[in-house]
Amino acid sequence: MENLKISRLQVKNFRNLYPEVVEFGPGINCIMGRNGNGKTNILEAIYLLSTKKSFRKKTGFPQMLSIDGEKPEIIISSVFKDSDNNLVPLSAKLENKSSSWFFNGKVIKRRPPIKVVFINPFDSYNFHHSGTSRRYFFDTHIGQLDESYRSLMARYNNFLRQRNTLLSKKPAKYREQIEAIDINMARYNFEITVKRLEFIKNLNPHLVKIFKDLFSLDHSLEITLESKLAGLSQDQIYDTMRSNVAKDERLGHSTLGIHRDDYIIFFDGINSLDYCSLGQQKITYLSLLFAYIDLFRYKFKTYPIVLIDDVSGELDELRWKRLVSYLKRGNFQVLITTANDNFKQELEKIEDSYEITVRGGLIVNENLRSNV
Repeated sequence: MENLKISRLQVKNFRNLYPEVVEFGPGINCIMGRNGNGKTNILEAIYLLSTKKSFRKKTGFPQMLSIDGEKPEIIISSVFKDSDNNLVPLSAKLENKSSSWFFNGKVIKRRPPIKVVFINPFDSYNFHHSGTSRRYFFDTHIGQLDESYRSLMARYNNFLRQRNTLLSKKPAKYREQIEAIDINMARYNFEITVKRLEFIKNLNPHLVKIFKDLFSLDHSLEITLESKLAGLSQDQIYDTMRSNVAKDERLGHSTLGIHRDDYIIFFDGINSLDYCSLGQQKITYLSLLFAYIDLFRYKFKTYPIVLIDDVSGELDELRWKRLVSYLKRGNFQVLITTANDNFKQELEKIEDSYEITVRGGLIVNENLRSNV
């Protein structure tokens, strides 16, 4: 996988941001500004450009369109640099009912080959209190490492919707159709479960290492998959699904399958979802994300672009200083927002860090810092 880092960004009619060119350095980029001035919007524009979706929940074109826009369209333009410093343009044009992406001068239908990871410690709460959020988290990150996983999930969800539609009507009339669907769902249940277990197996060693490196704490962390299908063959999954049909008909929806899986993180052998403090949950969540970044590097021999939103507001001073120290040792591009002057001063100690100040959607200062 090619190592691409963002060099320039320009948006038009996107939230409150002015249509100016923003330049980034290849290492640590500190985006300063008071809350509500547009720092996170810069991260969102890059994430949207790279993944074709926002990291904000329930966000579509109307929410992203600037209220001052002259035309009902959003344009995001950027330039990336590869490892040989070649310039690679990526842009997108979004309208209410259509969108187009252009990579290196060509229209693309699939996602651009730009990998980003968004880190917001505030998301730790949803992660630890919602099985749906945990499944979404892992589905997103497994899909970045394995494109075939996204395809399997899309097919599974399509069959799941069909099955639930039939179950919600008069299922006795559709038993043959449900049986045919179950043949396909058994296959996808099996293949997706195998990929989820493989991901967890590969991630766990990185999780323990990163937790210690990031926070200098010697604790055991382990992720497990809670699934009724783990260890079963495809035929066994099919038989299990068929034995569950009567219950599904009675309830009117599918009660068995990978859509019911959950992920449990054990902190020193204790379920962190139930027994850890909020502080422990936040650093566990951050460790999980940086462990994923480490696994990404191990697999692709390169790093994703890391977008971090206001981490200093969610961690105490000792922990965010540990985070800055970790980022300093890393060799990846980071865009990190903060309104904390002390956090900014720590970032400024990093050689060749880049400082960007945002005020009311306007870039008022860009500065490359080369001093240590």
